[in-house]
Parts: sequence; structure tokens; C-alpha cells
Amino acid sequence: MKITVLTLFKDMYEGFLNTSIIHRILEKHLAEIEIIDIRDYSFDKHRHVDDTPYGGGAGMLMKVDVVHHAIKENSSENTHIILTSPKSWPLKQEDLVRLSKEEEILIVCGHYEGIDHRIEKYINEKISIGDYILTGGELPSMVLIDGILRLLDEGISSDSLKEESFNSSLLEYPQYTRPVEYEGERVPDVLQNGNHSEIRRYNLKMALRETLLYRPDLLENRELNKEENELLKEIKNEL
Repeated sequence: MKITVLTLFKDMYEGFLNTSIIHRILEKHLAEIEIIDIRDYSFDKHRHVDDTPYGGGAGMLMKVDVVHHAIKENSSENTHIILTSPKSWPLKQEDLVRLSKEEEILIVCGHYEGIDHRIEKYINEKISIGDYILTGGELPSMVLIDGILRLLDEGISSDSLKEESFNSSLLEYPQYTRPVEYEGERVPDVLQNGNHSEIRRYNLKMALRETLLYRPDLLENRELNKEENELLKEIKNEL
């Protein structure tokens, strides 16, 4: 997979691409990432990329001709082009799974007050990482890259991915490691007894509990089986 990022702030990616799992994935050549400065595609010697908006308003808009020029020079017929924007549906895990199957992705990072609306003619989709506003699309692009690359074969162990939040439309159950007791709080006995059937049921119950407490909307869209319904009744009686 190749991911290209169009940005005004290349330096923001230096630490991100050279740390932890992302760095290991790139070292293994499981993916290629190229960070491109949009200013390199400006049409004047001062490298202007923005201008005042028609109709008035605060701030500056990135110019459609400059951004489109950058897109054309760094994409092909096979490139899936994404614009990071708060004016879209929030990113979900299934979006990351879908995008991880693309061969080439180009991410356009907006800045200032955004990009001339006409740029949307040249993209495949807009993606938001949440219902809030950031100063630019760089952080959202990093969220996208991280979420996509970790799904690639050999990126992270398949067992780890299976048990993560949202993969089953439930939040992940609480997990523990040594010491067994810390400041009066113990690791639940069931997790120490070696009975895998009991541990599975306990973890499922805790996942349902976490989801009920923090994301009940996920349960509304999930078809619960008999065991899950029984556990959910137990949880509601205990709360």
C-alpha cells in the first residue's frame, strides 16, 4: 500500500512516522508513505496557497487550483482520494477496514478556513474523525494512517486485532496484568482460575457492561444472542 499526504506542514509527520508501530510497518516495507508540501504546487514565486473568500468572512481559504494541481501530480487512476473535513460522517472502524484494502490512498489536509468548495469534484470521499474542529487536517490524517496501517497483514498480530473495541460492535472488556493486587484492588479471581469457558463468559459480560455504560447506541444496532441477552439482564440488575 502507498499513502500520500498533501499538507502545508510536513514537519508535523517526522516523529509520527519514526515511532512505534508505524515505524516498524514502514521498516518491513509493508507500506510506503510520502509527505508532500502543497506549497510546491503553487503558481507564483511567493508560493501562495490561499486567498480571501468571495462574499466575505474571516480567515483565508486554500486555493482550488493549487490543491488540484498537487492532487493531479501525485495520484493515478487507482488512487483513492480523501479530504479530511469536519463536514462528513465520523470515522468508524469499518471505514478503516475498507480503506486498508486500497492499493493507493491520497489524503488532502485542509488548513486555515478550509479549501475552496470546488475541490470536492476531485476527491472520492470526505472523512471526519469527530464532531469538533481542529486547526488543520494533519492530525486527522495521522489518525487515518495509524488506523489503516495497523490492519495490514503482519502489521499487528491478528489475535490482538480480533479482541479490540468495535471489532464485534462492543467496547473491549477491562484487562489486567501483574501485580495481582494494587492499592487494595485485585485482579478478578475468574481471570486467574484457568477456566477458559468462565473467562470467555466473564470477558463478554464486561464488554457488554462497558458498552452499556459508555456507548449504549452500539447495543441498539447489535442483534444480541441468547447468552448476551442473559448477561445484559444480569448487568442491569447489578447496576
